[in-house]
This record gives sequence, structure tokens and C-alpha cells, in this order.
Amino acid sequence: MKERYRIEPASGKKIPVRAGDRIAVIDEEGGQVADFFAVIDGDSGEFLSPGVTMDINESLHIGVGDTLYSNRYRPLFEIERDDVGEHDLLHPCCSPAMYDFFYHNGAGHPNCLDNINGALGTAFPILRPVNLFMHTAVAEDGSFSVCRPPSKAGDAVVLKALEDMILGVAACSVSESECNAGKCTAIIVEVE
Repeated sequence: MKERYRIEPASGKKIPVRAGDRIAVIDEEGGQVADFFAVIDGDSGEFLSPGVTMDINESLHIGVGDTLYSNRYRPLFEIERDDVGEHDLLHPCCSPAMYDFFYHNGAGHPNCLDNINGALGTAFPILRPVNLFMHTAVAEDGSFSVCRPPSKAGDAVVLKALEDMILGVAACSVSESECNAGKCTAIIVEVE
């Protein structure tokens, strides 16, 4: 049975998944980043870690056949399909402090840190999600810039869950840059 969740622009949602489930994260209109985070069901001290994922995979990139890992070096997801091939493992969730620093508008601004914490009932002071569809260009000298996501309407990433988990997924709230092609739109998640 397929469950379908619509994550409204600049909001987040809690989604339970079981080992063996397939999770399709779909960019409804194109050009929208999905902040994808997960905690082990019953233990929020173990969670999806882009840092460990980069360490084990020895790469800044993820794609079909790659595994995403927890902070305890346990495999959590396998990527089975990827229509886009561009995702970010470097950036933390946007937060009031980030909006204040870059745009001077943090007070009351929707943000992925609060949206995911609120959905999960957690209080992580910083969250490092896998930013699906986010395009971060890394130069040879180590500098990087956030570019317009290459995802088109209906593009998806499909992941197989390897553990029972609770997802916290946000439709990123940044409209002030190219991060979400200048406007925030919805993300669809289907679990089967």
C-alpha cells in the first residue's frame, strides 16, 4: 500500500518508514530542495549523517547504488533511482541564525531547522540533512556556491529504507537565493 505525503512550501512533515519500504521524494514543480533527515525509530540519538556518508563513500556526491549512513556508521538507505544526480551533503538546515547572517530577516522566517525539529518533536541545535536536489558547485580551490537546482517537475529520488525510521522532511524555505530557484514550492513523498 502506498502512502502519499504533500509537504507544503516552507514546511516540514514527520513520516514513519519501515525497513524494506521504498521512499520516493518528488520535486512537484522543479527547482525545489528537500531537506531529508531521519532518526532511528525509538532512538533519536542515531540519525542520518551526511558527514559519515561522505566518509564511508569517500565522495561529496551520492547517486544510484550509494548507501546513506547514520552517525553510528550503520547503513540506513540505499539509493535505487535518481532522476537528477545533484544533491548536497555539505549545508546544514537553514535556521533563524542563517537568515539573520545572510539576509537580516531571521525573526519569524520559516526555516528547515524548526520545521524538521517541530515535525519530529526533537530539539537538535543544528541539523545536517541530505539536501536532495540542491546544487552546490565546488571549485578546485575548495570554494563553493549554491546554484539553481537542476530538478524538473516530477523528478524523483527513490531510496530503500534499511531500518525502521522516522523521516523529517522539509520543503526548503530559502527564497532569497538560487537555492530553490528563487521561490519555495512543495515536495511530495511516497512510501510503499
